[in-house]
Amino acid sequence: MLIKNAEVCRNHKLETCDVRLKDGRIAEIKKNLSPSEGEKVVEAKGLTLLPGFIDMHVHLREPGFEHKEDIASGCRAAVKGGFTQICCMPNTNPVTDNKVVVSYIKNRAREVNLCKVHPIGAITKGQNGEELSAIGGMKAAGAVALSEDGKSVVNTKLMANAMLYASDFSMKCLCHCEDLSLVDGGVVNEGYYSTLTGLKGSVRAAEDIIIAREICLAESLHLPVHICHVSTYSGIQLIREAKARGVEVTAETCPHYFTLTDAVIEHFDTNTKVNPPLREEKDRLAVIEGLRDGTLDCIVTDHAPHHEDDKNVEYNLAAFGISGLETSFALGYTQLVKSGILSLPALMEKMSENPARILSLEGGKIEVGERADLTLVDLNEAWTIDPAKFLSKGKNSPFGGRNVFGKVKMTVVDGEIKYEEGK
Repeated sequence: MLIKNAEVCRNHKLETCDVRLKDGRIAEIKKNLSPSEGEKVVEAKGLTLLPGFIDMHVHLREPGFEHKEDIASGCRAAVKGGFTQICCMPNTNPVTDNKVVVSYIKNRAREVNLCKVHPIGAITKGQNGEELSAIGGMKAAGAVALSEDGKSVVNTKLMANAMLYASDFSMKCLCHCEDLSLVDGGVVNEGYYSTLTGLKGSVRAAEDIIIAREICLAESLHLPVHICHVSTYSGIQLIREAKARGVEVTAETCPHYFTLTDAVIEHFDTNTKVNPPLREEKDRLAVIEGLRDGTLDCIVTDHAPHHEDDKNVEYNLAAFGISGLETSFALGYTQLVKSGILSLPALMEKMSENPARILSLEGGKIEVGERADLTLVDLNEAWTIDPAKFLSKGKNSPFGGRNVFGKVKMTVVDGEIKYEEGK
């Protein structure tokens, strides 16, 4: 395939050139390349070619919760959103805590044959927080990291052992930071809007205390750790200070934390119910600053699709989570790049290069010899988010009706077109 006249994002800058793909890899990047005989030509004038997005925090729900999402529908949503690689969390049924479930996910993803799917194994068996999972077996089967997603490992000694064992297999622990004793049943951020609505609040300290603990373990053990979906200004400061001391800590956030505040809960829309909860304006601004100054390394979706019945209930009873694969790039581009906070290459660091680096995945940049995982977008196209048109089974999004810029036109995985708008 030959992609002609695209504005290509590479080497942290944009340049107009042609990109030739061959045998699943990038073969040439030059101006004025001539097509070879039989070569498919994609005319991309006016479009921007980006490294395929990598989402290191996705829920595919399979096995066990296929009524919410399955690997096929999740992968369709991923390639429509421009993602060429996704990493799926272990809170399935059965839990992804052994090589059998890891192998099932890998095999099923190969059958679907859309984007690359990398399973993340549970830190403890059954996510019960009592005994470490079979880490080596999961690694051999294709797991790329460990997480107790949706909860924290309460026992600090067990968490330390998890980090040590993970390191032995060149893996990292991705940590959901939440002290449940402090959450105490809270469903929103504790503040003005929790008081206004009467919904039970959860304090920032519930997140910050576990962030601090994981940083202390990483510093003491001289091991890396990754902090999931950071939402508080104080948590970001803890990570910033730890990085300044040389601690091997990396961190992620999600589009809803830099676009929304807890003011949106005023209307009791259960699509705004996420964990950790949406915070206040000072937290949102801190998340943006953390992305700008590099404290936060990645933007992930925490794609959490749910069946309509899981959300069409009272706020207290509704499931936590947002379906985010199909809106992530447009929200990031509109909120961060169009406003001048980040450059487009800097956004790609957060959505492609850094996730690949943190999880030691191939890809994340456009260079000769790299895998041909690419996303072609129209940065100037304005569109309105309509959850009813999602390819994901989960239509649960608080962004319905929101006007954004940046439309994915084509997604290429290993040199093959896996999504093309309108097809």
